Amino acid sequence: MSDFTQNEAGTGEEKTSGLSFPPKPILIEKNQNAITRSLISLVIYALLFYFLFDQNLVYIAAILLVIIIHEMGHFLFMKLFNYSNVKIFIVPLLGAFTTGKKQQVSQFQLCLIILGGPVPGILIGSVLFWLNKDLQSETLKVLANSFLIINLLNCLPFYPLDGGRLMETLFFRENYVIRLVFGIISIVALLFMCLYNPLLIIIPALIGLELYNENKHQKIREYLKQERINYHLDYASLSDKNYWLIRDCLLFSFPKKYIGISAGKYDYTAAEPILIQHVSSVLQVNLKFDLSTFFRILVLLFYMAVFIAPVIVVVLNR
Repeated sequence: MSDFTQNEAGTGEEKTSGLSFPPKPILIEKNQNAITRSLISLVIYALLFYFLFDQNLVYIAAILLVIIIHEMGHFLFMKLFNYSNVKIFIVPLLGAFTTGKKQQVSQFQLCLIILGGPVPGILIGSVLFWLNKDLQSETLKVLANSFLIINLLNCLPFYPLDGGRLMETLFFRENYVIRLVFGIISIVALLFMCLYNPLLIIIPALIGLELYNENKHQKIREYLKQERINYHLDYASLSDKNYWLIRDCLLFSFPKKYIGISAGKYDYTAAEPILIQHVSSVLQVNLKFDLSTFFRILVLLFYMAVFIAPVIVVVLNR
């Protein structure tokens, strides 16, 4: 849960061209036990699998273990690179995701963060599969298959899977048009996957909503660029004036979402916590392109090897 307050550091209203801009609100994060919340989500995840799909406890435990190890990989690399507010969210039936904040990000760091999720799981799954060649344990087989299948699926080159995020980071993170086309291709590909599991329909639906919102955000950024307003910064660095101007852009772009709130009227409202988060989503991080073409190709080759290596292990141990 969150709340907001007037910027206590402000020295009064900011005035520009006859307009008065009150201090931007500060989002106050209420103390929450993220670990407890994640554990509760894991229990819900397990129960839904058990009752909806009639799966045995070994299979459910294997799935949960794979998810935990996968997300901990992302989590640890984010911590290593000094991300703040790093959290793991468990989404029952769909999986999990890890979030964090950092204004200055590099391609190299992002690649390690992305690969830090599926690669350990694929290595663990390959080792378990090899060990089970002689043991022939049904439990080890279920565990090995879970590690391999879930992490390999996550490496498919479709957004928002890790493989899609890696392709975006390597080749077109700053090109909005290509990102849009890539998103549409991802939706089509994931719709085909829904033929095997109808529950997955929520993923392409969410991607479609994200693309719709991102298209509006991009138009706002183009306007901000014309007005020479810097949006490559974090919320804390945003001036009072620019907060209210971006807020106005959002009110014009999303009138149905913010019914009853007038643009140009600079008063705090009950929807301010949501508006703060929305303004923050318009702002963009500074991405440092520190990978040469040669190293990007090396990362791509490593990514391809991630697919090939498990197949070789499975074939050699048949």
